[in-house]
Amino acid sequence: MKYRDFLSLHILHHASEGPVTGSFLMRELERHGYRISPGTMYPLLHSLEREGLLKSHWEVKDGKRVRVYEITETGRRTLDEGKERLRELCLELLGE
Repeated sequence: MKYRDFLSLHILHHASEGPVTGSFLMRELERHGYRISPGTMYPLLHSLEREGLLKSHWEVKDGKRVRVYEITETGRRTLDEGKERLRELCLELLGE
């Protein structure tokens, strides 16, 4: 599994809980030990959107125009599949 795949699952997880912004995701991922720059985050978000896993729209928050991302049905299915594969991997690696 590629490093990008872990980040993608994490992003899809948070987007499944509600709309997210790139800056929120960078802060959230940093809490988990990932130091993600805008130069990495935004191309990844755009890639997930091109793949049909996320959709976005513009909003104004605190007087600033920000892009807000939401998970799609395809994104939800992908997240569910990723969780199952991750569960299987963890069970195998941890011997449980």
